[in-house]
Amino acid sequence: MEELQKNIDDERERLYEIKEYDRIKTEFFSNISHELRTPINVIFSALQVHELKLKDYVCPNASTDIYKYTKIMKQNCFRILRLINNLIDITKIDSGYLDINKINTNIISLVEDVSVSVVDYIGNKGLSLTFDTEIEEKNIACDPEKIERIILNLLSNAVKFTPYGGNVMVNIEDGIENICIRVKDTGRGIPAEKLNSIFDRFVQVDKSLSRDHEGSGIGLSLVKCLVELHGGTISVKSKEGYGTEFIIYIPCKLVGDEGPEDISYCGIKSDSCVEKTSIEFSDIYN
Repeated sequence: MEELQKNIDDERERLYEIKEYDRIKTEFFSNISHELRTPINVIFSALQVHELKLKDYVCPNASTDIYKYTKIMKQNCFRILRLINNLIDITKIDSGYLDINKINTNIISLVEDVSVSVVDYIGNKGLSLTFDTEIEEKNIACDPEKIERIILNLLSNAVKFTPYGGNVMVNIEDGIENICIRVKDTGRGIPAEKLNSIFDRFVQVDKSLSRDHEGSGIGLSLVKCLVELHGGTISVKSKEGYGTEFIIYIPCKLVGDEGPEDISYCGIKSDSCVEKTSIEFSDIYN
């Protein structure tokens, strides 16, 4: 009996140590992410000022290279900001502090606006984007900023793994209890053995040092968390060599008729969307 009690006490102490380690790890990631964000924002601001100064710079032979290298620096600033933002949000989710600000939103307009905002970018990659919907209007309770981030992340993945000449499709289907959003591509697909772990944190389909694309393995894990915070689900269908389809279901619910949360979605801001697109697509090189 004494030995049993000792084993129970040992296990209890081990559990406490594991929880404490997890708390320290989460706190560390949160602190280091915020510490990194400040210098990156300073560098990025300096680059923006530098670009404005370049407009007054008269030297045709040098200016092309200067713009080229400035663009590379900005893109890599966006890459670091993306990683930092993802780490901050992951630590907030782990701590239960990530806010979801639901408002009554025309989800059709929101998803269409996000899709249209990346058409030129996708076209420059030699791909085509198709948006299709069964209905023109459907109001549901959601956080527009988080939905925007979900769609941009999935579109970024589609572009990243779809070769030149391929297609990316966004489709919305109406339902009584849920709205269904599908993001499909004609890319390389996901190996069958990777499908069960594709939403796991820090998992990458291609881990080789010679892989074509960068990534931290956080994006899809974060997407899944954001969908689930809306009370929804996300799944994936894929066949290697034939493309991938992500399927999202979000409940068709509305916020109450009273209080500050009863606000209608008024469209995404152009400047904000450009910056968010630049961040989400930052690990895709020309």
